[in-house]
Amino acid sequence: MKRIVVIGAGNMGSALIGGILKGGVADREHLAATVRTTERAEELAAKYGICVTAGGNREAAAGADLVVLAVKPGTLPKVLEEIREVLRPTQILLSLAAAVPISLIEKLTDSGMPVFRAMPNIPVVVEEGATAVAANAHCTSEQRAAIENIFRAVGVVVFVEEELMHAVTALSGSGPAYVYMVIEAMIAGGLKMGLSREVSTRLSEQTVLGAAKLVRETMLHPAILRDQVITPGGVTISAIHELEKHGLRSMLISAIETATHHSESRTRALLAKFGDS
Repeated sequence: MKRIVVIGAGNMGSALIGGILKGGVADREHLAATVRTTERAEELAAKYGICVTAGGNREAAAGADLVVLAVKPGTLPKVLEEIREVLRPTQILLSLAAAVPISLIEKLTDSGMPVFRAMPNIPVVVEEGATAVAANAHCTSEQRAAIENIFRAVGVVVFVEEELMHAVTALSGSGPAYVYMVIEAMIAGGLKMGLSREVSTRLSEQTVLGAAKLVRETMLHPAILRDQVITPGGVTISAIHELEKHGLRSMLISAIETATHHSESRTRALLAKFGDS
């Protein structure tokens, strides 16, 4: 891909720009972005040294090989309507809009072009994101590799069948919010037991980070790692008993199930609104 444009470079789009540059997918001369305001355009241009415009989606898309749609789901149809006449089958579309299915993008563009649908999560801004990607039938293995390079530069990437994207949204897309709540509760527990806010915060955040890293690097099941912390009659098993008594695991499973169904309902609403058959 010679030229890439990121349409709607908010937090997620900005993080991807960093990933594109870091992964060597494109250089600064061949990477551009569009935003809504002049102030945001100047900020991004100064940060990344690329061309950023306030508006101008149509012109930006016309000259790109890869068009990244980093806009909200409700905005995506309007943006596609704006740029559809300049799109061509030799380009690639990469959508980051949650709940918007590939079939709707294909209908709104009517171009027979390769379309990728990605669900990155917010830790991409610190290059520790979790991203799942689905693709339509027009995408080649070389194009998949290029998309993978972008997201690998900002974390972990997996490819899934599109019907699983609702579960992805519920698990990793919304997942940081669940983890933030756990960290918040751990901090509060430390405060209750007399630790200072600074000490409690630092220990809590590092405990979650270290535990996740240990799962990744050992590739052991979390239950095995959990049992390595437990000693008979010890402090940890008494705490785990309390967590089990209040249904921590069941609550998290139910949360992901509920979020999956909500994602599915959002997709149905979008399809109904824009007349997808």
